[in-house]
Amino acid sequence: MLSTSKKLLTVLNGQSVWPPPVWLMRQAGRYLPEFRLLRQQADFLTRCLTPDIAVEITLQPIRRFAFDAAILFSDILILPWALGQNLQFIEGKGPVLPPIQSEQDLQKLDPQQAIEKTEPVLEAIRQLNKIVNSSETIGTAAAQSVTLIGFTGSPFTVACYMVEGGSSKDFSTVFKIMYENPSLFGKIIDLLTQTTADYLCRQIEAGAEAVKLFDSWGGLLPVTLFDQYVIQPTRQIVDIVKSKYPHIPIIGFPRLAGTKLQSYIDGTGLQTIGIDQTADISLLNKTIDRKIGFQGNLDPLCLLHNPNIMKQEIHNLCIELKNRPHILNLGHGILPTTPLDHVYELVNTVRNLK
Repeated sequence: MLSTSKKLLTVLNGQSVWPPPVWLMRQAGRYLPEFRLLRQQADFLTRCLTPDIAVEITLQPIRRFAFDAAILFSDILILPWALGQNLQFIEGKGPVLPPIQSEQDLQKLDPQQAIEKTEPVLEAIRQLNKIVNSSETIGTAAAQSVTLIGFTGSPFTVACYMVEGGSSKDFSTVFKIMYENPSLFGKIIDLLTQTTADYLCRQIEAGAEAVKLFDSWGGLLPVTLFDQYVIQPTRQIVDIVKSKYPHIPIIGFPRLAGTKLQSYIDGTGLQTIGIDQTADISLLNKTIDRKIGFQGNLDPLCLLHNPNIMKQEIHNLCIELKNRPHILNLGHGILPTTPLDHVYELVNTVRNLK
């Protein structure tokens, strides 16, 4: 049953709330001094795979800012790691993986082992679910007002890292494989589609109250490949998850989708969509069915500078979207150099909207 004390769940179920609920992508991150302290004590994978640490990091921004959502501290590359692809996070470089560029590379991956290897992540969700549905307080937030969000990467975005062997400006190796060996790339997408759906279902079973699919690089694709590698796999995932958990909301975030956003909504059947900061929110508000919930669009860079401009941007965005379900969030992750005072100001601005 939907808890009316959870504003974010209310919005995810298609109702508008005023003022809108607020949380930030990467809200548990390097802009927080308490996060930086923990970061010195354990490497990234250890933090993700040690339940007590992951729980602590997830709750840090809730204690400070009383956000309406606690999003699990983890990473979209936990899934390929769990499938058997080695993963390192190197300071100044980011994730590094041995690239999957042949059938032999692909055959080394094992979906069965992913179940066991992701168990620490699920245990963190179990612990967090108990906390957010208890009578406790988390900082100044009533625990029962906080929605617990699980997540994973969408198949195309995860495949980009798996094939490229890490991050890239243009993922040229990915496109080379896509065009020269579409059979192999299709098998990678198929594997990720099934294992992503399974992983999300297990997150929900562990206690996630909503889940999010991050497709950070889907916007790189032309229209036809966007349908093949973003829309169709996402639809399959949505159908699998909804067949088991029809009442759990799913948020899709097809970053940089641009004019392909309407096709994404129509093709996936998702009811809440993350919007990046490059999108014309006023145009989208006019052209997309107002039953569709929007999340995001605030430029992360506007948190770095003049807080008065940030407050005006928040006001304009929220007033524009007052006619539909809306969650105030950024168009991408919060930046490490973001001043804490500006985040407090952001939350206060949203909470005091008239």
